[in-house]
Amino acid sequence: MSERDERPRVVIADPDPIARRVVRDALEAESFVVVAEAADGVEAAELTLHYAPELLLLEAVLPRMDGLSVVREVISRGGSTAIVLFAAAADDEIALRALRAGAKGFLSKGVGAAPLPRALHAVLKGEAAVSRRLTMRLVERLRRIPGPGAGVRPVRSDLTAREWEVLDLLSAGASTSAIAERLSLAEDTVHSHVKRLMRKLGVHSRAEAVKAADRLLRMSTSG
Repeated sequence: MSERDERPRVVIADPDPIARRVVRDALEAESFVVVAEAADGVEAAELTLHYAPELLLLEAVLPRMDGLSVVREVISRGGSTAIVLFAAAADDEIALRALRAGAKGFLSKGVGAAPLPRALHAVLKGEAAVSRRLTMRLVERLRRIPGPGAGVRPVRSDLTAREWEVLDLLSAGASTSAIAERLSLAEDTVHSHVKRLMRKLGVHSRAEAVKAADRLLRMSTSG
């Protein structure tokens, strides 16, 4: 394989063509290959699943499908692309939800395009691309975890601790088999947990269950 072929491939998703051009120039100047550009969330998901690039640089606010939904869509369909959200507003809550869904980073556009190549190279090495402030928010949330495996839970919830564990893994895009392996359960048992938690949440799909859980967590932590 040639050196050119080994360069990291990236899909850029942003509704602003000028912003895409600035980011593209910054990345291509630092050995990245931009294989596709998307103007909305649906295109971002489709192009990422089609090209299977190493990275997806994703605007958080997109037409047709928001950035958080794109993260969940790509991961739920087996995509292995590392996803980093690049947002105009430094919204810590959206950032935390994106990381919980499986994103590898959340960066503010306020830093400009110049630091992007270094941040994305770090992601490819297994690091997370997050600001110091967001890191502190993550630390604060960890401090609120009541015990091993318990996670941050809404005060009022009909879900059992095990059902929350299953839902946490669903939110991260884990498959039934992956959940079964992680929790040392039979796949039939996982299916039963999923059916029960969906019934308790009053939803009809796994995606709806994840959104319902996000709403419960926001209500719990906003007080």
